Amino acid sequence: MVEANVDLQLEAQIEEARQAGHIANATEPRALSAHYDSQTGCVNIQLRSGATYSFPAVITQGLSNAPSELIAAVELTPSGDGLHWEALDADFTVKGLLLGIFGTKAWMSRLQEKSI
Repeated sequence: MVEANVDLQLEAQIEEARQAGHIANATEPRALSAHYDSQTGCVNIQLRSGATYSFPAVITQGLSNAPSELIAAVELTPSGDGLHWEALDADFTVKGLLLGIFGTKAWMSRLQEKSI
């Protein structure tokens, strides 16, 4: 009886997670593609909405001093909600990048100090 109850709870949690995923896919920004443009030094993201977003690698924690060929090895997460650089051990959410979050709080604080 206890095992059946656990199975029902697990099924309910899985269904809840699926629903949350559907909602997130419908309401949060998702990427179709991402690539690095070595001429401009920017990572360009093509969003599912049709919009394009670009940011300079030099202001991004983990990418700022990386060689172009490693920055160019950007990968999308399966759901399109994040960018991943395996060799650089760097990960960013699309939503965070759109909000201008290019690293940890300490990194962002240093960026602010440089721009003042």
